[in-house]
Amino acid sequence: MTGPAGAGGPALAPRNELVDSSGRLRRRLLFDRAIGWALPLAFVAVLFPLFDMLYWISTRALPTFTWATLTENQVGTGGGLYPMILGTLVLIALGTALSTGIGLVAGFYTSEYAPAPVARVARIAGNLLAGVPAIVLGYFGYFLLVLYTHWGFTALAGGITLGIFMTPYVYRTADVALSNVPPSQREAALAMGSRRDQYLVRIAFPIALPTILTGIFFAMALGLGEAAPILFTAGFSSTPITSLMQPTGFLSGAVWLFYDFPSTYGSFLGLAFQAAFLSVVIVLALNVAVQLFSDRYRERLRGLYQ
Repeated sequence: MTGPAGAGGPALAPRNELVDSSGRLRRRLLFDRAIGWALPLAFVAVLFPLFDMLYWISTRALPTFTWATLTENQVGTGGGLYPMILGTLVLIALGTALSTGIGLVAGFYTSEYAPAPVARVARIAGNLLAGVPAIVLGYFGYFLLVLYTHWGFTALAGGITLGIFMTPYVYRTADVALSNVPPSQREAALAMGSRRDQYLVRIAFPIALPTILTGIFFAMALGLGEAAPILFTAGFSSTPITSLMQPTGFLSGAVWLFYDFPSTYGSFLGLAFQAAFLSVVIVLALNVAVQLFSDRYRERLRGLYQ
């Protein structure tokens, strides 16, 4: 039914349209209420396995965790994890140095210098390399760095393999972060006579640094959890590393090797849980450090985003 045409009043919507509109509004309100309940439940569902894993590891690692775990060598069926901790730090340092150097250079090139077809191919290659199973890279490192070079199992071979594994994550993060710098920053820098390299180093890189650091941390966390590829290249040793050309132990390798021993066979099972606990602590410490640095850095550069 409509209003009087001669009175110039507004036309009223037909009754069936009002009913349909109220039905749609009711459905939207029900959907909003359901989402309000579903999102917290989904958040809990995601966090529950994480906290359950942390509880499971902590309750089995902390009762036998002592200062000797951090300072003593693994001897016989007992001892500590000092060689594995030292080897992990060496391998992560080598892998991070290699992946950061290659990833940043590649990110600089594809975000600013590379022609569009070359940049597209490089990004696809980076995504493909990130999708290669880690064990495949382990076989590659074994045949190339252990057998072909006649190095044998060495920390250097393990660090290079780990760096290759981490590189695509650093590269893609750097490329995306540099490409997402506001265009106004680039236009202003080039309009004032800056060269492209000056723009990248002095403008784009400082703005993108917090995101790049997040990508580097993510790659380090992934590398810290890898075991099989490093076992194929770095081997395993229960003595502290003194040279890059010798095998070395590492925490994820200790978890992988010691967990299969029965609880009655020395303290291997306890060492496996302690190594897992230390790995979690290192990842959390790196995460907190990166987030604190990134937040402070963003505060200092807040004016560049405006």
